[in-house]
Amino acid sequence: MIKPVDTDAQDAADVEDIALEVFIQALRLRHGYDFSGYSRASLKRRVVELSRKFGVERLGDLIPSTLYEPELMREIVSHLSVPVSSLFRDPEVFLRLRDDVMPMLASWPRINIWLAGCAYGEEVYSLAILLAEAGLTQRSQIYATDFNDHALERAAEGIFNRQNLPEYRNNYRESGGQGRLSDYYHTRYELLRMRRELLERVVFAHHNLVTDGVFAEAHLIMCRNVLIYFTQPLKDRVLELFADSLVRGGFLVLGNKETLSASSRVADRFELVSAADRIYRLKRDAA
Repeated sequence: MIKPVDTDAQDAADVEDIALEVFIQALRLRHGYDFSGYSRASLKRRVVELSRKFGVERLGDLIPSTLYEPELMREIVSHLSVPVSSLFRDPEVFLRLRDDVMPMLASWPRINIWLAGCAYGEEVYSLAILLAEAGLTQRSQIYATDFNDHALERAAEGIFNRQNLPEYRNNYRESGGQGRLSDYYHTRYELLRMRRELLERVVFAHHNLVTDGVFAEAHLIMCRNVLIYFTQPLKDRVLELFADSLVRGGFLVLGNKETLSASSRVADRFELVSAADRIYRLKRDAA
């Protein structure tokens, strides 16, 4: 027996999809934030959550606020960017960086590192600790960027929840930590604050991977768990940006669900360093 199609439900779903596209255009035309290259499924989930947070039932009801209430943009962008991380998240990646990549970076007299999509800064401090323990701090410069200004402010503060300490300590040990993680932070009440010395060679800056160009000539670029939210054309664009930003022989680190293999435009410019850890190296003869 053929079940009748619920045309009302289908029409409502179609209207919500149209509303999502209008919302995306409103963000771009009114405020310059371009989410058009983001995966629609993940973006729609976040916009639905945002509409509930603002107390509206339909996606389209967000559009007037987007157009006429610019003071809400900070909150909107903060919600849509979904910054999620941890100190030494995926410790096996940092162990590989410590053992295999840092010795190669040490061959350069000056080391520029671009941490793209730095979120709340956990990876910034993890990388600063790694450089300190490799004796490379004074030769290094970390550029930590994000398009979410609220996240950048949080990252610069370096304040995290103390209840995450067991996870942080375990990650640090598994990443090959050479001392005590407590050497790099101090606690007060339910918070921990990373030591300000770790920011000695760090610059935080606004940069939008969707619309902006080359940020710096880098020897190492880390951009983990950002590309998973992008459509393939936008992934290709960003990966080309990274390839153009790296020095010959420079390293690129992606997230554990991200790969270069689907991007034919840049894949042949890199050689694989570690498949498990998603670490690549720009070929010295890359065009």
